[in-house]
Amino acid sequence: MSAKLPPGLQLEKVDDRIMTLNVGPQHPGSGHMRIIIKVDGDYIVHTDPDPGYVHRGEEKMAEYRNYITNIPHLERPVIHDSCNILYPYCLGIEELLGLEVPERAKYLRVIAAELNRCVYIQYWLAIYGIFLGHSTMFMWPTGDRELLIDLLEKMTGARVTHAYFVPGGIRNDVPPNFEDVCLRQVNYFEKRIKEYADVFYDNPILISRTRDTGVLSREDAIKLGTTGSVLRASGVDFDIRKKEPYDVYDELDFQSPTLKEGDSYARSKIPWLDMFESCRIIRDALKKMPKSGSVRVKLKPKPKGGDTEIYRRVESGRGALGMYIVSKGKPQPYRLKISVPSFRNLIAMPHLLTGEKLGNMPAVYWSLNYWPVEADR
Repeated sequence: MSAKLPPGLQLEKVDDRIMTLNVGPQHPGSGHMRIIIKVDGDYIVHTDPDPGYVHRGEEKMAEYRNYITNIPHLERPVIHDSCNILYPYCLGIEELLGLEVPERAKYLRVIAAELNRCVYIQYWLAIYGIFLGHSTMFMWPTGDRELLIDLLEKMTGARVTHAYFVPGGIRNDVPPNFEDVCLRQVNYFEKRIKEYADVFYDNPILISRTRDTGVLSREDAIKLGTTGSVLRASGVDFDIRKKEPYDVYDELDFQSPTLKEGDSYARSKIPWLDMFESCRIIRDALKKMPKSGSVRVKLKPKPKGGDTEIYRRVESGRGALGMYIVSKGKPQPYRLKISVPSFRNLIAMPHLLTGEKLGNMPAVYWSLNYWPVEADR
């Protein structure tokens, strides 16, 4: 339990004083889900997350499309991080078909994935800011992410969902001047996010609302199965890019930020620190990337895999994101299961909110880096 209830307050003894509140699903602060909260006065005594309002049926739809035509719709659950949700799918199909991705494509994948990671974090940070009453931290990230969206548009031709990753590499090479433009934009972006410390992370209002609020211990973070920024904010150094490197992550210089406090402030700070590491990764990848070469393995229109099962996972903007693919020797998967970090981190919500004051709910909830559309998938 993240905080103690007032002395003498026990749920089973105060049923006549309990009020049930529905947060969402229509309220924008719920993020397209419903949270059933029971309060006694100003204290939360029970929380029941109720997801399922954005069902898309992605996993079932994948059974009726082949391995190539699955690409555009599989990125829909996380449109702000579309490269990273396609990443494990493409890695799995490549293992299934025995494909060797060209070296240049591996570096461009990493660059696109890190740009998309920052785009997602900026979107999440803007929401976190506005629901804590900090309008500047809504406007700044919303504007700064356009720098990276412009870069992704140059790479992929699209500004929101990109369908850029394909089995065997990437859909197309980058324009001739992309490396210089990317380096210039990323360096400027890094200068901008440094200023977030002055306006947001050192702000006494944010500190007072998030420090020692919703504390998740290291032991509970592991026991509950959390991942990503939620796990690393509780002192657990676990990053798929480090522990199970894919493509060229093992050749690049970067760290995985961790903090020990495990409170809402630490959970809100880890994604911000991750953006600095993403900038390091992109610069290093631009430096080490081959200047020319193929970016995709040519495939037949409807490639078929063998009779096997494959699981691959990557580190998305919210944590470990995996794809479990079952093949029966046909052009389409027999089964596809998406393991998303948002659903895993949602488990921590009732644990952290019980005993907190109702006014602390937005600070705790959004610090969990939860994206309801991804969880519903």
